[in-house]
This record gives sequence, C-alpha cells and structure tokens, in this order.
Amino acid sequence: MNPKLKISLLALLSMICLSSCTKQDPASAALAKRIIPDYAKSFVFQVVPDQEQYFELESSDGKIYIKGDCSNSIAVGLNYYLKNYCYVDVSWYADDPVVLPYGLAPIEESVRVNSLVDERFFLNYCTFGYTMPWWQWKDWERFIDWMALNGVTMPLSITGQEAVWQKVWRKHGLSDEQIRAYFTGPAHLPWHRMNNIDRWDGPLPQEWIDSQAELQKKIVKRERELGMTPVLPAFAGHIPEELGDIYPQLDTSRICYWGGFSNEYRCTFLMPMDPLYPQIQKEFIEEQTKMYGSDHIYGVDPFNEIDAPSWDPETLAEMAKCIYNSLYEADNEAVWLQMGWLFYADPTHWTPENIKAYLTAVPQDRLIMLDYYCEFTQIWTETEKFHGQPYIWCYLGNFGGNTMMTGNFDLVSERIDYTIAEGGDNFLGLGSTLEGFGVNQFIYEFILDKAWDSGISDEEWVETLAKRRVGAEDEAGIKAWKALIEKVYVDYSRTGQSSLICAHPCLEGNWHWTTKPTRAYTTKDIMEIWGTLLEADSQLGSYYYDLVNITRQTLGDYFLDVRDDLTAAYKARDLKTLEAKAVEMFEIMDDVELITSCDPHFSLENWVLAARSHGDTEELKDYYEKNARTLLTVWGDSYSLTDYASRCWSGLISQYYFPRWSMFINSVFKAATEGSYDFDQKAFDKMIFDFERQWPTMKISYPEPVEQASVKEISQNLYDKYSTRSIR
Repeated sequence: MNPKLKISLLALLSMICLSSCTKQDPASAALAKRIIPDYAKSFVFQVVPDQEQYFELESSDGKIYIKGDCSNSIAVGLNYYLKNYCYVDVSWYADDPVVLPYGLAPIEESVRVNSLVDERFFLNYCTFGYTMPWWQWKDWERFIDWMALNGVTMPLSITGQEAVWQKVWRKHGLSDEQIRAYFTGPAHLPWHRMNNIDRWDGPLPQEWIDSQAELQKKIVKRERELGMTPVLPAFAGHIPEELGDIYPQLDTSRICYWGGFSNEYRCTFLMPMDPLYPQIQKEFIEEQTKMYGSDHIYGVDPFNEIDAPSWDPETLAEMAKCIYNSLYEADNEAVWLQMGWLFYADPTHWTPENIKAYLTAVPQDRLIMLDYYCEFTQIWTETEKFHGQPYIWCYLGNFGGNTMMTGNFDLVSERIDYTIAEGGDNFLGLGSTLEGFGVNQFIYEFILDKAWDSGISDEEWVETLAKRRVGAEDEAGIKAWKALIEKVYVDYSRTGQSSLICAHPCLEGNWHWTTKPTRAYTTKDIMEIWGTLLEADSQLGSYYYDLVNITRQTLGDYFLDVRDDLTAAYKARDLKTLEAKAVEMFEIMDDVELITSCDPHFSLENWVLAARSHGDTEELKDYYEKNARTLLTVWGDSYSLTDYASRCWSGLISQYYFPRWSMFINSVFKAATEGSYDFDQKAFDKMIFDFERQWPTMKISYPEPVEQASVKEISQNLYDKYSTRSIR
C-alpha cells in the first residue's frame, strides 16, 4: 500500500474513532435537562473510555465540556462544576428547585479528577420505611439524579419485591389472602424484608403491590441509564409460617422476639441447608430477573438484629456456604452483599471466631461487606479487614429519620483518608447506610466527594458549602457554617437521638432509649451560631431552610434545659418557678411549631398527604394514613420502639407532642398543688400509652403553612425573644 495513503486512512480512522467516542452522552444530557433545563444546551457531555474512573471539565466556544469514562462519572463532573463554579446546591428532594443565582461560570483551566475508589454505595433497608414509603416517581426521579450527581454506583434497590414474592409463594400453594396477610403495612416493610416482623398492620393491599412493581421498573431502568448497578434483594431464609403446613418436613426455626412485638408477629426462618432453600432462591431470582433484570449483586441479610439458629462456628460457616451456593445455582455471576451491622449490634454472639467462620465460608470476592457504622466503629479494623472479603466503608449518620443536627465531620474525614491509605486491596469503596434522610444532607455529599481526588481541602469544601447554602459573598453565612462544623457537627449520631420535645415525658433524663437528647455542644454555642446566620443577607431557599433548621434545633435544645429547671423547681417545692417553667415549655413548643410551619420538609401534613395519595378509596387512604402516623409515633405493638422515628415537625408537635407534655405537666402540677409532690410516673405512663395508641386514627388538624418569605422575620423575632434568656 502507498505509505501516504496508509497514513491518510489511519488519520481518517482516528477521526472516526474520536468522533464516535466524543458524541453527546444522551443519559447525561437528559440529566442536565431535568436538573437545569434553562442551561442544558450550554453543556456538551462526552463519554471517553479510560482505564480509570474520571471526569474532565473545560470551557470552549461558550460551552462547558464535561468528559468522563461513563455517564456516572460525567454526572459527578456536572455536579462538581455546579457546586464549585456556580455555587449551586442540588437537593435530593423533588420539590426543591435548582437555582443558579450567578448563572454559568467559565472554567479558566481544564480540570481532571480521578476516583479514589471503585464503588460508592447508598441507602439502607430502613430508608425505604423512614423516608421513601410514600414516594412517587417524581420523588425517585430527583433522588436518582442526586445519586448520579454524587457518584453513587451501587444503590440499594429493593422496591417492588413483594410482587416477586407473591409469584413465588403462589407456586408453593399459598393463596393471595395468605400472602398479603404475611406482609406488613407499607411503612413497616423494611423490617419484614429483614426477617424481623410479619403481619404487622397488614394485610398489604394488592393495589400497593402492583403499583410498587411498576415503580421499581422505572427506578432500575433510570439507575442503569446513569451508570449504576442496582443492588436487588435475594432470598435470605424468611418464609411464611403457612409454608410449614404444605411442607411438614421443612427445617425451620422461629425467629427470636424483635422490637417488643408479640408472638403473632414473629418470623419463620428456613435453614439454608434445607433442600427447599435453593429452590426458593432460584425461583425468586428468576421471577425478579424477568420483572426487573439483574446486575448480579444481591442483598442477603439473614441475621439482622436476630439470633442465628446456632452460634456454633461450623454451623454458621455451613449456613453462609449454603446461602452463597443457592445464589450461585440461580445466577453463576452472583455476588452477595451483606450488611455489617449484625457484627456491631451483637458482639456477644458474633465473636471473632464466628465472624471469621461466616465470612471465609464464601468464596473470595463473592461477598461484599458493608462496614455499616464507621463514624462510630470501623469493623474492618477489628476483623483483619473482613478476612480479605471486599468491603465498603459506610457512614450511617441518621437513625429513624430523626431531625437532629449531628455528625462528626472531622473524624469522618480522617477515618476515610486512613481507610483509603491503609484499608488494603480488598477495600472497595465508600458509601452511606442512613436510616432516613433527616436534616443533614451535606454530610452525605461530603462523604461521596471524598471518593474523588479533587484536591479540595476540607476547609475549602466547607467554605464552598456555605457559599452554596447562603451566597458566594456573604461573610456572615460563611462564618456561621464554619462554626457549625467546628462546634455542632463534632459527634457521631446515635439511636434515638432527638429533641426532648419528641420524647415520652418524664422528670429526669430520657424515659426510653428511643429518644435521647444527646449532644456534644451547648445551647449557648448553637444560639450564637443562629444569631450569626441571621446576619446573612440571602434570598436562597437553602438559606431559609437552614434558618428553620437551626431555629428548630436551638429551641429544641433549650427545651431540655427548661425541663430540667422545671424538675429542679418541683424537687425544691418552688411552685412559682414550677409554673413559670411550665409556661415556658408550652411557649417553646408553640414557637417550634410556628417555625417548622415555614418549610414543607418539616410537615406532618405532607407526610400524611403523600401516604393518602396511594389510595383510590377513602378506606385505603385511611389505612395508609394510619400506617404512616403509626411509624412516626408508637411504631409497633408495645412501647419498645415508641418515638424511635420521631420528627420535630409541624403538626406532629401541636397534635402529638404538645398534648403529651400538657398531660405530663398537668399531672406534675396536680402532685405539687395537692402538696404530696409524689408524681406517679407509672400511672402517668399508663394514661399516656392510651393516648399514644389511639392517636394514629384520631382526627387531627394541621397548622396553616407560613409563607417562606416570612422565615427570616419569624426566626429573628424568636432569636430576639430567647437570646435575652439565661442560656447555658
């Protein structure tokens, strides 16, 4: 061949290859159109394969070019640009608009950022109960976009599995009535799925099962379009009790009591060594794959907060081996994903010997462990790095969807840096296992940002966060956010962490573990930061939200101090001070109700309306409302989990928490005015239990929502009122 012709052909082929590699990525373009429709045409998104996960940014000819190895990396690049150049916050909530206050900014020098880890995991079984049970597609669509923008590659995707189980259990001779009765109510399904409870608040409506199946099809389709690998569920041994009537020879056990539930709600576990176990596994995966496809990673959690049938290490190893083998027989590419929470939650039984036996029974690299609660305990450091099995470092950060400003920002950063450096070759990635969304979105974004080698220091990250929340040039807002990180976000989250307003009333401490007003800062600290934030000059929705949040939190913290003053007055038999402190407690609750009425994210009414929207008859609407209200209050059939999912929300304060505290203070006053000063906590508890049990079906009213434009004025007035008091 003529050498010149050969060179020309090579050049042409190179141009064709370059052109095919750099055409607009449709998934990224669609994402931009959803998030920033007015600016979407100003971006060019190009997939350029590479051996590394990366994104590149540059400006040219009035457009912003974002390249990456895949759509997921490109989405991270888009978010990086919006956050660091345009100071834009993208919320995970569908009703929060994305606002570009300064328009698009040019990129002076091109930027390339590589990923430091292979995977980024997100979600927890519990999130599907505490945050997502009433979500429609519009809510999921925004959240999936948020996950893509933050680089999530492995989302837990467990919606719609009841439709699959219905098909499987029908094959084994169970009727639809039996199957639907086996399921719990919608908000409690996560704990049914984790083999904790059956039947509670059921039967599950068929309309719900069918609608969730259709929703799941949309969810996994969009997640895959954006370069994610949905983690679907698989069989973990949980079966309907009635299956034992059809197969009397089954090797089963009754699960230990969980969450205070009575015997009728206990679950049945099929031993993995039973011949029916792999058959059920195969049937489930086949049916699920037909409906939702498969990416070959399956969440299987057989012993979450429950006892294994045996604590003998050899038996544990045999169970783990059989569970994996059942997955492999159904899908020879299967990888098992397991929560590591069980090792933290039950160290008595999960001894080093038992953990090693369980983990090493599964072939190497066919089991991925989630190190679930790393802001408090890093299991990888205590288990020889999970004995070589791949693991993901996870930040939990929220229990029950509680509205508590919490998180140990600096320690989390240090631990992530250390794990990336010293975590070993089997360290796979970073993630989060939040039980509910709560009020601290930024810290989850921070953790996911730590997965990328951006060169941005923690101090720079916080300053940019402040600019996104308040405004690029607002010194007071930046100062307030730096103080929040330095003084408030200094401690890990705990189970039951909440304002005392949300707690079952008592004179001292906290009555039950489910509501603990634990904090590592003083009321005076957060009051000062509140005042600083009020000095900011911003019209951003995120600023108004932060004002509501810090006002609510500060007054909730102060409520604990006033309750303690009331108790001291009671013990001192100081009736005058007792009365004054009671009045102040009522005043605080009224003011928290007022400020939370300013933002829809702090609204019981919105939670209830979302639940009722799933029903097409009044009977179904009422059923969903009862289920929604039960989860946030009494939770189950005993006081064991009461208030675990407490929320400092408008409507919930005035209609539930205020009446409880009113009954309490009246009882305390009765003991004081009668001269006995012998407040009977047990008698009061019985009275309040009756109220709590009846409340999910009581007729209630909701406060009128307050215009967002009034937020600063209301917050300022409240600050002026309380800042003159004795704050400690």
